Amino acid sequence: MTSEQPVTSEQPMTGEQPSPTREQSAAGGTRTAGEPLRIAYSPCPNDTFVFDALAHGRVPGAPALEVTFADIDLTNGMAERGEFDVLKVSYAVLPYVLHEYALLPCGGALGRGCGPLVLTREAGLDLSGRTVAVPSEKSTAYLLFRLWAADTVPGGVGEIVVMPFHEIMPAVRDGKVDAGLVIHEARFTYQNYGLHKLADMGEHWEATTGLPIPLGAIIAKRSLGEETLTLLADSIRASVRAAWDDPEVSRPYVMEHAQEMDPAVADQHIGLYVNEFTAHLGEDGYAAVRGLLTRAAAEGLVPALGPDALSFP
Repeated sequence: MTSEQPVTSEQPMTGEQPSPTREQSAAGGTRTAGEPLRIAYSPCPNDTFVFDALAHGRVPGAPALEVTFADIDLTNGMAERGEFDVLKVSYAVLPYVLHEYALLPCGGALGRGCGPLVLTREAGLDLSGRTVAVPSEKSTAYLLFRLWAADTVPGGVGEIVVMPFHEIMPAVRDGKVDAGLVIHEARFTYQNYGLHKLADMGEHWEATTGLPIPLGAIIAKRSLGEETLTLLADSIRASVRAAWDDPEVSRPYVMEHAQEMDPAVADQHIGLYVNEFTAHLGEDGYAAVRGLLTRAAAEGLVPALGPDALSFP
């Protein structure tokens, strides 16, 4: 989904609910823990694959969800405004929201060989002083790009142009910009636009750090309390395991929201972004997140993290 498309919602999904307590709601009032948690995540195959069982009440004991679909550039803003109980966001937004939200240790997108790409119309183009289109300046892809450029582009790139994700490859193809930063399924389709891969931000990150690439995170309101946060994390892990155990069960939900994506591309997407780090961040996952945000803060790209900012719950 692009930033120009409307946010879509589904009715609350049923599931066994935790014992009621009063908490702050996403809208700033009070809520009962037994009410559905308001969650926003993208229609991308990795998110719908991860949340299928949980969103459809197939995880015993899990909280009910009220699902809203929105691209990650929109959910980043929702998080900064505190509008939902649970969100899928870019890791790049964490320094701005961790006072209100906790990073869940599961459900997100990290991995190896899955980094953003810089694409050009001309192979081997020198990006010094060149115009580059990006989907957002507050995204993990953008942080990885700026760290790569600081290491490899003498004098730095030129103008940064923010545009909806789906417009970037056509803009590069048509010569409106010199290069474009792309993510997700564009890894598998950019050749269709006659474009060349200038660099893989993930390859650079892995070569310089040895760590996985942190892309998207699941966060939840700290005000939900330790019991609900722990239950939510356990439920997300169970939903991931259910999808792995029987992928065909999740396929209708995945393809319903995949925006006419070829099923083979959807499968590639899931295979790339849903992995052991989705089930649990683990030591390498946390090191990758802190490493990215520490390096970005040193470059003045994000505020510095506190020592306990990533603690859960």
